[in-house]
Amino acid sequence: MDEIKRKFDLEERLIDFATMIISTVETLPSTRAGSHLANQLVRSGTSPALNYGEAQSAESRNDFIHKMKICLKELRETKIILKIITKAIVKTDNSKLNILIEESDELISIFMKSVSTATQNKKLS
Repeated sequence: MDEIKRKFDLEERLIDFATMIISTVETLPSTRAGSHLANQLVRSGTSPALNYGEAQSAESRNDFIHKMKICLKELRETKIILKIITKAIVKTDNSKLNILIEESDELISIFMKSVSTATQNKKLS
């Protein structure tokens, strides 16, 4: 039951995603490319959880939509960085990266739907 409930708790899901990103970053090589991608990934991969927290305290519908769009933008960036790492960095565990890419896809879908719904509701009010 807890596993099912957790799957639908978006905040917890984003926190879990961020912690998986952090542990992945720690495995990247200390090369120039590895460090650059690690820095980008840790910023974009942890940002959605933080911005989602801000969206929950939005001051207006427009503010909520804006913060949700930031989450979406950061998730898309994270997915692209993960794909680059998958192709460019050989010593990385691709199975873990593939799980992260799948999760980013699912989160992107959730945020796209949320932004769409919030935008439609804004037009109706």
